Amino acid sequence: MKIAIIGAGAIGGYVGVKLALAGEDVTFIVRGANLAAIRDAGMRLVLPDGSQHVARNVRATERYEEAGEQDLVILATKAHQVADVAPHLDRLMGPRTAVVTMQNGIPFWYFHKTGCALEGSAVRSVDQEGRLATQIPPERVIGCVVYPACELLAPGVVKHIEGDRFPLGELDGRVSDRVTRISEVFQRAGLKAPVLEDIRAEIWLKLWGNLTFNPISSLTHSTLVDICQFPLSREIAASMMREAQAVAGKLGITFRVPLEKRIAGAEKVGRHKTSMLQDVESGRAPEIDALVGSVAELARLTGTATPHIDTVYALVKLLARNMETERAGVRMQPA
Repeated sequence: MKIAIIGAGAIGGYVGVKLALAGEDVTFIVRGANLAAIRDAGMRLVLPDGSQHVARNVRATERYEEAGEQDLVILATKAHQVADVAPHLDRLMGPRTAVVTMQNGIPFWYFHKTGCALEGSAVRSVDQEGRLATQIPPERVIGCVVYPACELLAPGVVKHIEGDRFPLGELDGRVSDRVTRISEVFQRAGLKAPVLEDIRAEIWLKLWGNLTFNPISSLTHSTLVDICQFPLSREIAASMMREAQAVAGKLGITFRVPLEKRIAGAEKVGRHKTSMLQDVESGRAPEIDALVGSVAELARLTGTATPHIDTVYALVKLLARNMETERAGVRMQPA
């Protein structure tokens, strides 16, 4: 299968190496240092046990037209970067090209193919101009929830920390031939990719942790186990999760995992820095609106009070503004 991966960060790099090593025809669409590194030495994956695999049979380009028509496009950028790449995706599209979205948080397509009262509405937190559904038609989209934890160690080098699940689902809940075929491709690469009939419920389950642990970690410079084992931060996380559960419930979502079990699952990951904390330390724009702002937006749409979420959102947005103003990251330093 011809597969283009937009972005070679932690998740895009991990998925790309796994698919390429399984024999798929993989092209990374990247820029800058990642482009040079992949062209020079391929994409390197460091496994949790320290062993390494290098996918040298991959292409890398910054020109979409050079990649050409694809069978599958994996959109592996951060949510706030989707608007920048969306206008160029048509150069990769053939009549049957599917797009797998691997963004955390509430996706731009959330209210498409739902049949609910908000059918076709844009989620302005992640699609401010309301254009993404035109540039990436929902008919092409396969929803995906990303569970692995990975880190980009250097350009062209990704470390896999834990997890291998990428649940997939059609937006309307059908178990179609195309989503089944994509699932099989992922599974041949050693990734768990079950096809779900309600991908939105799985999105909320992952978001339940992301919207709490990511901003708390970035504000306190704490790992997952630190947040979960410190009683005060654990209670803030639990309060945010209860508010999110109320929002989701008004949208017809039920959680298949109890709240305490979800927190326990995060605790088991250990001393892992969330992606938002990694971004804050590196001076990159953190992924705030898709993870936190979108839930605050849906709370307003459903008339749900979310005081804890709103407070944490305001604080992490201020942190991001200060980082942008000073053009700096924020990192703990030895005293």
